[in-house]
Amino acid sequence: MGEGVRTTIMRGGTSRGLFFEAADLPADPAAREDLLLRLMGTPDPRQIDGLGGATSLTSKVAVVSSSPRDDVDVDYLFLQLGVAEATVSDAQNCGNILAGVGPFAIERGLVPAVDGETVVRIRMVNSDSVAVATVPTPGGEVELRGDVAIAGVPGTAAGITLAFTDTEGSTTGSLLPTGQVRDVVDGVEVTCVDNGMPVVLAQASSFGLTGHESHEDLAADTGLAERIDAFRTKAGALMGLGDVARSSVPKTVLLAPPADGGQVATRSFIPVVPHTAIGVLAAVSVVTGMLLPGAVGHELTHDWPSDSSRVDVEHPTGHFLVDVVVDTSASPPRVVRSGVVRTARTLMDGVAYPRGALRAHEH
Repeated sequence: MGEGVRTTIMRGGTSRGLFFEAADLPADPAAREDLLLRLMGTPDPRQIDGLGGATSLTSKVAVVSSSPRDDVDVDYLFLQLGVAEATVSDAQNCGNILAGVGPFAIERGLVPAVDGETVVRIRMVNSDSVAVATVPTPGGEVELRGDVAIAGVPGTAAGITLAFTDTEGSTTGSLLPTGQVRDVVDGVEVTCVDNGMPVVLAQASSFGLTGHESHEDLAADTGLAERIDAFRTKAGALMGLGDVARSSVPKTVLLAPPADGGQVATRSFIPVVPHTAIGVLAAVSVVTGMLLPGAVGHELTHDWPSDSSRVDVEHPTGHFLVDVVVDTSASPPRVVRSGVVRTARTLMDGVAYPRGALRAHEH
């Protein structure tokens, strides 16, 4: 039998990925990337010879290890793999895959479980920021069955609370990467914000949209994709991200008044393909940006309840609940707290065999 790699496949939120302990992968980044591409079946739009699911949402990798820091339990490196193109990017975090890091760390013995709930402190290596996952562990065992439903995932599972307590950490290093609450890109008023994910906020109406279009309608609009690509490329440069032509960030999120009982309607693009929902950290950054006086979309917050920090974000396939508190009296504004509730499920744990490695079959 050829050489394989210990791998766990997990659904985290509305994404699916391959989870590895860092020690099971090559230490050299180039060798690691080559191995991961062959495991995922990239490049190939079908990923037929690998474990990918032919979409960016199912071509993700988490690399987890014990952390040398005393205030953190594990380090988590997120890698976004291409589908049709042989790319591996560490330019962003992934809050959906983050939902699986706590359970994975406990199951692999990197963090000891306690009876009831186990708290896992996670350093997100991509941005050098910290998230805290609270994982249900009745009897000291990970229990991912439960009654929490999230949009975009059939059935229910146990809720995993993700709190982003290290509010100084961000991909760009600043809550407002341009130094301003509002800018203009391609004649469109925008707010560029980064509370864990670099995001460009704009009104859907600025693109001739209602903000309530279906995912299918947005995906069929090739002209929109071209405009979003040019728009986000210029915004990325403005945010100090350099040439983002081959990068998955910044994300573009279009805002509109709610239409389904929520507090804001969103249409998100990753990076130019319309998202069927909205990313975890993108949703956090969207709400954070909207809470800033003068920001694009801030006028929608005037109707939000003053006695709750939870915001119901509508997206093409449902709702996403985000909890954010921002101190707007500080200069610059400071994020006090942000968090979400997601679910995760282990799909497979075993040995994966990369393309190019020979495997003998028993007959």
